[in-house]
Amino acid sequence: MSIRQIKETCLYVTDLDRTTQFYHEALGLPVIGRVDGRHVFFRAGTSVLLCFIAGKTKEDQELPAHYGSGQLHMAFEVAPADYANWQEKIRAAGLPILHEATWKGGHRSFYFHDPDGHVLEIVEEGMWGG
Repeated sequence: MSIRQIKETCLYVTDLDRTTQFYHEALGLPVIGRVDGRHVFFRAGTSVLLCFIAGKTKEDQELPAHYGSGQLHMAFEVAPADYANWQEKIRAAGLPILHEATWKGGHRSFYFHDPDGHVLEIVEEGMWGG
């Protein structure tokens, strides 16, 4: 038995419309589910990004609360041939690039914030050898 991948991850946000505008319109992630006032879910390759209004999940009687706070980090993997285009897309959206790095093996990445202050990273495919 082995774990194959992280299938979903979540962020805690304060405004679903702003979150949808950022992740769907600016980054191009398809919306796959939304409950107004509670959450919006996006497809990211074969994974899912869950964005919750944290306080609302504390009220859930059926599932464990998906509650958290603070600045989180998440990385999106892109093809090396698309890396420079992603840098341009992020800059064109008016988002400052916080840091750029070249890692062992020559793989590159860069960091920027989402509207809730989470630290997002674009990494080149192959960075972790997968």
